[in-house]
Amino acid sequence: MVNVVDPTAGAIASPYFQPAGRFDGEATQTVTATGSYDTAFDRDGYTVALAPKPVITPPPVETTPAAKAPKAGKPAPTVPTGPVAAPDPGSAKAIAREMLAARGMGDDQYSCLVSLWNKESGWRVNAANPSSGAYGIPQAYPGTKMASAGADWQTNPVTQITWGLGYIAARYGSPCGAWARSQAVGSY
Repeated sequence: MVNVVDPTAGAIASPYFQPAGRFDGEATQTVTATGSYDTAFDRDGYTVALAPKPVITPPPVETTPAAKAPKAGKPAPTVPTGPVAAPDPGSAKAIAREMLAARGMGDDQYSCLVSLWNKESGWRVNAANPSSGAYGIPQAYPGTKMASAGADWQTNPVTQITWGLGYIAARYGSPCGAWARSQAVGSY
């Protein structure tokens, strides 16, 4: 059975749909053909191929000592290791990964950033620290500093990430530098 529906007609494609008052109550017409008929038809061949889902297999990230030397009695902080999970499209992590790539940084820096901001805010745009006044994904102190990146700093992850990456680049050089600082002293 093939249903053909004119999308502009507003009809419902169902064999059970019969509008009220169809044919003024008269029976529908039928045609019976007698004899032997060939009812075959041809259609140009076609195939449907679905694109395979992309598999992200980043190169392994080796553990290396972080930028700063540890204080006496403390072990050296390390860069996170292992493959980096692909973030959900459109998420704050995906936005940050794209921004890092645009700055020429790879998965090693992304991994450090994920670890840093997982610790600081859990990647929540509305994360607020009532004792310090830090706010947002990068935990800017005070949060109003992020207004330099956009008026929507309180709610927009793009604005917060833009500001946070600028702060990290200016102060620590890279996300791994900021992560090393956070591991060494507890914050960045």
